[in-house]
Amino acid sequence: MLLVAVILATFVYGIASAMLGTLLPAFGFSASESGGIALAQSVGLMIASLSSGPIIDQFGKKRPLVGGLFLMACMLWMLPGVSTSAAAALVLFILGLGGGIMVNAVNSQVSAIGADRRASLLAFTNLFFGLGLMVTPWVSTLVRNDAKQLCYLAAGLATFTGIVQTLTRSPLATSEHQFQIAEARGLLKSPVLWLLAGTVCLYVACEVGLSNWLASYLILKGLPRDEALNIMAWRFGLGLLLGRLAIAPVMLKVNPRVVLPLASVCMAATSYWILQTTSPAVAVFFTGVAMAPVFPSALAIVGDQFPQATATAMGIVITFGWIGLTVSSPVIGLIADRSSLGQALLLFPAFSVGMLLLTLALRTVRR
Repeated sequence: MLLVAVILATFVYGIASAMLGTLLPAFGFSASESGGIALAQSVGLMIASLSSGPIIDQFGKKRPLVGGLFLMACMLWMLPGVSTSAAAALVLFILGLGGGIMVNAVNSQVSAIGADRRASLLAFTNLFFGLGLMVTPWVSTLVRNDAKQLCYLAAGLATFTGIVQTLTRSPLATSEHQFQIAEARGLLKSPVLWLLAGTVCLYVACEVGLSNWLASYLILKGLPRDEALNIMAWRFGLGLLLGRLAIAPVMLKVNPRVVLPLASVCMAATSYWILQTTSPAVAVFFTGVAMAPVFPSALAIVGDQFPQATATAMGIVITFGWIGLTVSSPVIGLIADRSSLGQALLLFPAFSVGMLLLTLALRTVRR
């Protein structure tokens, strides 16, 4: 039952993550206003991820997880009523706070309940995040792109999930480790933590950058708009989903420190392939497959390396992922303005090579 509750929470966060891109066109805000709203959500995610770790380690995972879910639900109920960009930015900032708390708590919970098969279980549960990303645009078309209906559906599911989490007894609650400040100081001295933080930062920059810019690149290359969006949604998203489903049993036997450099090499190759081929659908799919193991593998290593302050360590690593989310699109846009979008997207294979170097360094550091 605890695993079902965790899967529901991960699925809800996938839906919430896709809400911004799905709803912004319906609000009719300008490009600069939309950028400010997206930035507000990113700042909320970063603040919550960084600050919630010690709280989760001190007081347990259930209460922050339930609180984060209900905070997200409240903001989703309120979102249809916003009429100005400032109000939308405030709601999305608080939604980011709830999401940041929830992501940290849920991954810490998965890490704890599956300590003997941590990497596999993290890969399996995180595939439901990808499912949420894929379902949201599809549901939006079913409700005829009615922003209010979509928000209310997401809010209802988040509320239901919060109730399920509240009613689900957690066996972890009786054995939570009491967080000590000295442990935080030890975390900050660990090279493993910073290598993983850098890896996740570059990974999220690639994943989010691809999500934000791939369709525009394909349209510039001459593909019809509907085909470009279809490739983005059903090739890239499906690649992430099936990749995590396939890698979950493999990671029962293969060390995530081995998986990370292999995934980095595949990401570099497939993301470069996208920019060279005239038929990008297959390359986009395999790029999603290559990216699939990175995030759960990194979090699995965090759980293995820091068993006494897992949420704090995960919070730091995930925060660097949000930093990658925040800076990737502006950097790509700046390069595209000065050169071309194709040249800017070469950052993806370059970042993948950077990940390879960091993950190879990680393998040389003692456990």
